[in-house]
Amino acid sequence: MKQLTLSVADSKFKAFLEFIKTLDYVKVEDSEEKALEELQSSLDQVKLMQEGKLPKQSASDFLNEL
Repeated sequence: MKQLTLSVADSKFKAFLEFIKTLDYVKVEDSEEKALEELQSSLDQVKLMQEGKLPKQSASDFLNEL
């Protein structure tokens, strides 16, 4: 499968995305939605850490995970 990167005007993006989703030979990966879900999960974890419901991780442990 080939990949293609497109630039679409903001005002036409939603309509264009809906159109290409109707094509059975095109796979659309919604990375923006996935990124927002991951960000929300991270924010939820920070909130739990601030409330003392999750243990905090040291900076060295964090860097070792990378």
